Amino acid sequence: MANVDPAQDQLFSRLTAIRDRITAAEKSCGRPPEEVTLIAISKTHPASVIKRVIEFGAADIGENRVQEAEGKIKEVGRNAARWHLVGHLQANKARRAVNLFDVIHSLDSLDLARRLDRLCAEEGIETLAVLIQVDLGHEETKSGIDESELTHLVEGLGPLSRLELTGLMTLPPFFDDPEQSRPYFRRLRQLRDELAARGAFASGKGELSMGMTNDFEVAIEEGATMVRVGTAIFGERGPRH
Repeated sequence: MANVDPAQDQLFSRLTAIRDRITAAEKSCGRPPEEVTLIAISKTHPASVIKRVIEFGAADIGENRVQEAEGKIKEVGRNAARWHLVGHLQANKARRAVNLFDVIHSLDSLDLARRLDRLCAEEGIETLAVLIQVDLGHEETKSGIDESELTHLVEGLGPLSRLELTGLMTLPPFFDDPEQSRPYFRRLRQLRDELAARGAFASGKGELSMGMTNDFEVAIEEGATMVRVGTAIFGERGPRH
């Protein structure tokens, strides 16, 4: 019998435990099973570990930085998973981003949207799924647009044929008590519902990307359709590459 790497065995156990917790959270609030997409956030973890978690069934992988992701995606395989950019996107990294990622969660300005649309056309990319990052916590270290600017940005996306608005994302302040995140998740859902009623989203209802290791179950109770979990799957972060 082949030897089992303890670290790999632990990775499988953690991934399974998170999936079980997602399923339990869906059930407890009366949501259909498998309605929530788990995005495994692999920042600072090497390509070898990402390959393993994909082998264990993770279909969606999230990265925070274009520069860090580029080498890893090349090594793992562009088509090995659905790749999500969940961190702030600088304009000078936009061309690389449209080629690397299937979904960008951090759209935060009309200028960036126009740049992404133009670059998609130049690179021959028919559609790029984007979510608008809404800054509800007003922390200096966090990106996103103020909710007062949300309608203006959504309307500005209208003429941009390559971008497909699929939902909203938020990153609330960190709290030891996940219940304190609930008002932020609830507010994002309200904003999503208002936009969905006006037909703003390509998918109809609109995705809600919210909830991380510390608070994803509360996010699911408040309607999250995508949760971004890193530490609870991969363990503590390694040194930045």
